[in-house]
Amino acid sequence: MFSGEATERRLGIVGAGKAGTAFARAAVAAGYDVAISGSGPSDRIELIVEVLAPGARALTTDEVVAYAGVIVLAIPMHRFRQLRRDLFAGKILVDAMNYWDEIDGVDGPFATAPAGTSMLVQEWFPSARVVKSLNHLGYFKFEKSRRPRGTPGRIGMAAAGNDRSAVAAVLELIDILGFDAVDAGNLESGLALQPGGPIFGAGHSAKELSSLLSREAALLPAN
Repeated sequence: MFSGEATERRLGIVGAGKAGTAFARAAVAAGYDVAISGSGPSDRIELIVEVLAPGARALTTDEVVAYAGVIVLAIPMHRFRQLRRDLFAGKILVDAMNYWDEIDGVDGPFATAPAGTSMLVQEWFPSARVVKSLNHLGYFKFEKSRRPRGTPGRIGMAAAGNDRSAVAAVLELIDILGFDAVDAGNLESGLALQPGGPIFGAGHSAKELSSLLSREAALLPAN
């Protein structure tokens, strides 16, 4: 059932802001060995990690990438193009970023990406296995909504990507972190997970989530 790529229980997180540290806390609580990086040397975030994500280790971004096969990218969207294009070669890259015009600017490709911003992430990191996920709940709701498998009222979390084994690994990660995992389809389907999409910001059951995603897919023009 599981891909094995998430069961190694190592998780890398690039981005030590509110979302990144929330993911780190959840992953540590779920039994993962977590490495997290900010911008620049690791000693800049050691205290932040010690206070906000105890049990995680602060490393440089290169060290985080070397450490884990699954990497969560949780930085402001306008900054991902500051990273080397080959940085995540062969890695499962969970795109947890969202475009916000007040942060990322009102002009440029992010505001007008017709197939979703994750397609731009995949174009920039062509050798990474990009999966859109962990972005459609705010960090506070994400943290407060985590539940063990089988708990009544457990909410769903979706993942979209073209690499099916990478999606399977992220679906496993989602389940371990405390959500019912829902396969949203290919990477372009990640558009529905973005701000303004039908599932963004609200907590839905997996059944409701699947229904909303199916309805959205039916509205897309046929290829």
